[in-house]
Amino acid sequence: MATGSFQILRTGIDGIEAVIADSSHVFARHSHDAYGVGMIERGAQKSASGRGIVEAEAGNTITVNPGEVHDGAPLGDASRAWRMLYIQPAVVAAAAEDIFEGRPREEFYAPVLEDGRIAGLAAAALTALLDRHTTSIGRDERLLMLLAAVLRERAPKSSSAAASRVSRARDRLDSDPASVITLEELAAESGLGRFRLVRDFARITGLTPHAYLLQRRTELARRMISRGTALAEVAIAAGFADQSHMTRNFTRRYGYTPGAYLTASA
Repeated sequence: MATGSFQILRTGIDGIEAVIADSSHVFARHSHDAYGVGMIERGAQKSASGRGIVEAEAGNTITVNPGEVHDGAPLGDASRAWRMLYIQPAVVAAAAEDIFEGRPREEFYAPVLEDGRIAGLAAAALTALLDRHTTSIGRDERLLMLLAAVLRERAPKSSSAAASRVSRARDRLDSDPASVITLEELAAESGLGRFRLVRDFARITGLTPHAYLLQRRTELARRMISRGTALAEVAIAAGFADQSHMTRNFTRRYGYTPGAYLTASA
């Protein structure tokens, strides 16, 4: 019998669901039709996987491939807390095609990963996929970065052609930051694949396309506020989901709220 709490949540991408759990449940041997990737947030567990007996503790990333028989039990008497994404094979196949540019690789290489960078990518992907404010660019790039890590992508050497194409993508975002654009559309306009665009854009500019877009939208909002435009109107005109979304990003960037800036500009 299951003990503890389990939440099953829809995400912003079809074919992906999230499970948030805090439980001492001992799972019988079973398998999934989907890929699983997530992280242990508290406690520890032991499991028999298709790749041997493994133990995972807080901060570790855990993965499972479709059809891989595994179980799971807490280590010790305490419960453990974890979050997982379950991703349909078609979604991973499409991402792998993009990440490896036609070279097939669709298996998560290790059941437990102790790399803090990958745990950070898992946490960021979970947050982006569950946050209604996150744009499609933000969701797609976070998912691609996580899948590239657990599929063990190795970045090729940079090139001048990549810099030129990143510049093309940046010009597109600069020209109309408030417009809605998907990562797929931005990649097509720049002449790069989705994952290569995310990776090269971050390497060259220091920001991912999503972070760069939010920066440009925040700068646009600040200019509009300085002219006395109402905050609710600014939020929509600058491309934010709503006023709270604008306030969160504005405050993160400038250290003060849009309302404080509007008052100071009056």
